[in-house]
Amino acid sequence: MSKSDFRYACHRDRSTSPSYLKCRHCGTEFSLDAPGTLHRNHCPWCLWSVHLDDTPGDRASDCGGSMEPIAVSARPDGEWLLVHRCCTCHAIHANRIAGDDSERELLALAVRPLARAPFPI
Repeated sequence: MSKSDFRYACHRDRSTSPSYLKCRHCGTEFSLDAPGTLHRNHCPWCLWSVHLDDTPGDRASDCGGSMEPIAVSARPDGEWLLVHRCCTCHAIHANRIAGDDSERELLALAVRPLARAPFPI
């Protein structure tokens, strides 16, 4: 599905929009419905995304590049955020994780600073 098709599908009535998409990075099909968030913007298996939004849910970005998950962050209330960097325009966005995101991939991102420290530990 092209970016314009995805944008069109997301703005149509949800009863007629596709319920599954195929991840551009890992090829896995995933549901657009995500527990814990209103706007799914990433694959729950590999956590990669497509640069479609300027602000969550607006589908207004013209970039359309692949967005690599580069980190996780936590809000003061304990909610985790997934940080993506666009491979095309290098924009950085943080978005809420979804309830069905891969715990293994999230933890791998969380410990990445320890595994790849810029100095000897």
